[in-house]
Amino acid sequence: MRDIDGRAIAKALGAEVSADAESLRANGTTPTLAVVVPTDDDATAWYVRSIERTAGRVGVECRTVHLSEPTAADLTKRLDALSADDAVHGIICQTPLPAGISLSEVGEHIAVAKDVDGANPASLGRLAAGLDTFAPATAAAVAEILRRESVPLKGKRAVIIGRSMVVGKPAAMLLLAEHATVTVCHSRTEDLPAVCAEADVLVAAVGRAAMVTADYVKPGATVIDVGTNPTDDGGLVGDVDAASVAARAGALTPVPGGVGPVTTMLLMRHTVTAAARCSLNA
Repeated sequence: MRDIDGRAIAKALGAEVSADAESLRANGTTPTLAVVVPTDDDATAWYVRSIERTAGRVGVECRTVHLSEPTAADLTKRLDALSADDAVHGIICQTPLPAGISLSEVGEHIAVAKDVDGANPASLGRLAAGLDTFAPATAAAVAEILRRESVPLKGKRAVIIGRSMVVGKPAAMLLLAEHATVTVCHSRTEDLPAVCAEADVLVAAVGRAAMVTADYVKPGATVIDVGTNPTDDGGLVGDVDAASVAARAGALTPVPGGVGPVTTMLLMRHTVTAAARCSLNA
């Protein structure tokens, strides 16, 4: 089995993003990403620092907006203001959100043109309709990895475990656009291992540590592990039991070092793309 090096893919992608950002800055536009953080969650804080570091490496300005225990009105008011700010090109709202506030509720207050993580339901509608939009970055990372690894999709069977609006459903739409035959599985799918074992490409995005074992994997299949499950010692493990599937999978994204770095870099690419569109319309 071959490990797919997400860090190497992110590095190559970063070089492209950095060049595009430099070109924009030379013409008077600094790509700017606003990261709204409505939580004190430790894992979120770690991820925000990762976004800030990545932005610094590629020439994207990152504005982190901390809100302490905001109400829905506080949060949506801030997102409305950022959406109206011509100096901001991309907006993301970190999760988990405060109790009683849904991502779809706040996502509606992120302008579609700046919705670089596909949180606005209108962005997902555009994705489903095949219109130009920003897909959620993690789902986009799945498609980006497969493209950069030259994994055949046309006419191939792809199975996605998980039907979230953040990964499962948008990833299915992205793979459908590449002419794969896509099955989306979930907790009520009957004989899940047998369904998964038919896949040429298997995407695990269910949020259960090491759930996917060898009996889920077709020999030679490409397996994309989206899971990031914390361990007692502070590490991360994926949804795939890598040791179990090693003898059957053709390729696997490791955790960490697989989907995660590509996801973060795609947020930068989306922000630079949004900035480029803004400069053309100025």
